[in-house]
Amino acid sequence: KRGEVTESDWLRVIRSYLPNRYAVDSGIVIDSTGKTSDQIDIVIYDLHYTPVLLTRESNRYIPAEAVYAVLEAKPTINKELLEYAGGKAQSVRRLKRTSVPVVHSDAVRPPKKLFSIVSGIVAASVDWKDGFGEPFQRVLSSKSLSGDRRIDCGCGLSHGAFDLFAANRALTFGEQQGGLVFFLFRLLGQLQSLGTVPATDWKTYARVLRSAQNE
Repeated sequence: KRGEVTESDWLRVIRSYLPNRYAVDSGIVIDSTGKTSDQIDIVIYDLHYTPVLLTRESNRYIPAEAVYAVLEAKPTINKELLEYAGGKAQSVRRLKRTSVPVVHSDAVRPPKKLFSIVSGIVAASVDWKDGFGEPFQRVLSSKSLSGDRRIDCGCGLSHGAFDLFAANRALTFGEQQGGLVFFLFRLLGQLQSLGTVPATDWKTYARVLRSAQNE
């Protein structure tokens, strides 16, 4: 039932739709200076090139360079929870990400330009009676959800899905009946457009790991 959709349900569904190159977990994002994000419900991150640094006391620490997207899983979507998800996204986007040259065969490729981390919210329902209508759109485009706090996509099973993945960030909607599949495939398309994550400067993480192990 929609009212009983949990964070673990969303993790399972998203894992099942995304290719194996993407890992999907809850966790905390950490950078090479030792700063951390808030606890994030759903982190979509690189699996092949970036190991999870530490898993302690049920917390999974994921390097900022590895992150493609962060999503909050909530019971419903409303103004308060959209702004809450925006704050969570900001806590990740503010972290430092390194990018170093990559040795490929006999050539050295320059450092990859950093992409913008995708953010979103997923829920069983939407509080606005007209779903993703004008009241929702006013909140989404408000100053409180701008810059690092912006929300790029979302799914409310009762009303469908939305995203701002178009080149001009125009709102695109998926209807209720196919909203979940619309959300997942649009998200996958956006993830693929980002390419691979930047090559991490692992030397900068040595100090962070040493200090964490000594705590």
